[in-house]
Amino acid sequence: MALSGLLVTGASFAAFRGMHWGLQLLPTPRSAAQDLWKWRNICVSLVHSLLTGAGALLGLLLHPQMATNPIHGHPPWALVLVAVSVGYFLADGADMLWNQTLGQAWDLLCHHLVVVSCLSTAILSGHYVGFSMVSLLLELNSACLHLRKLLLLSHQAPSLGFSVASWATLATLALFRLVPLGWMSLWLIQQHHQVPPALVVLGGTGLATVGAMSITLGVRILISDVLQSRPHSSILHKKTRDIRTCDGEPVTRGDSSISQKD
Repeated sequence: MALSGLLVTGASFAAFRGMHWGLQLLPTPRSAAQDLWKWRNICVSLVHSLLTGAGALLGLLLHPQMATNPIHGHPPWALVLVAVSVGYFLADGADMLWNQTLGQAWDLLCHHLVVVSCLSTAILSGHYVGFSMVSLLLELNSACLHLRKLLLLSHQAPSLGFSVASWATLATLALFRLVPLGWMSLWLIQQHHQVPPALVVLGGTGLATVGAMSITLGVRILISDVLQSRPHSSILHKKTRDIRTCDGEPVTRGDSSISQKD
């Protein structure tokens, strides 16, 4: 079991690294020309998120025993999906180290290290695969995050598409990130007697790290994409309403327009 999982992980690593290199041969939008590496990196991340997130959701719907018995209850293919995800995180970490300084990438590298450590437990032991599959539901939110970032890199904000991506990101963050993290935390607390202490510490550290990053990310997106535009709009309406002549007609002023762009 461990050997086959490691082989799938190695194959996944090679496939995602090949995807990183292969995208260099394809055209990219002119609007993203200033940050080609980030564009390619996020495109690869989007592929991984769609693959593993959709696979995890479908797998849990077809095999609910992975949630009711997250230690032992899983079909063989579920371990393959977990190994594919580990291979991606290793490939993405290598890509960041190759193209960025440690100071630029340390936060995401720490995230990847925690995720790889937790998911590798399932690969090496053959257990906790169901628990890992629940954690892969977070990738459904990551897919929206990556799409939102690609729109930003393409200078498509503000736009209808960007607004839809922002709201989808916030909705999936609550449904497919915070809810699974809460369920996993509660399960780990209630079933800690079934799990070795070292894995309780590892799992608790991973959940706390990803949970803190998720909440911070959600607050930042809520502020930047939703709340920041409202004060500007209200100030604009207030100025339009208050700046009038004694006859009640609006005064046209050169400095009365307010930019809606962040």
